Amino acid sequence: MEGEILIPISMFLALFGVVYLYLSTRNKERLALIEKGADATIFMKGKGQTAPIWKVLILNLALLLMGVGLGTFLASLLDNYTSLDEDAVYPATIFFMAGVGLFVGFNMTKNLDKE
Repeated sequence: MEGEILIPISMFLALFGVVYLYLSTRNKERLALIEKGADATIFMKGKGQTAPIWKVLILNLALLLMGVGLGTFLASLLDNYTSLDEDAVYPATIFFMAGVGLFVGFNMTKNLDKE
């Protein structure tokens, strides 16, 4: 029972630690740049030129789900028409096609940013 509560607490502490380190490091970098006389507008570069976040999320989610569906279909074909092990074919094909979908989504997101 005592071990069950340690897992969420450790997950929360790890997440808090990562966010804290990210924010404190970013703040220190910005302060160092300002001390050296850099213009504050460098922190705003890229803002407004990127694609809206909802477009990126929908695009990546759609391609991820299409990759999972295609991976399931290909795994079914491999399972029925080859002598490969079913326990290995399904996860491998699904994860591979999901990764391909996310990679395609990443490249399409770069194209959205150029427009």
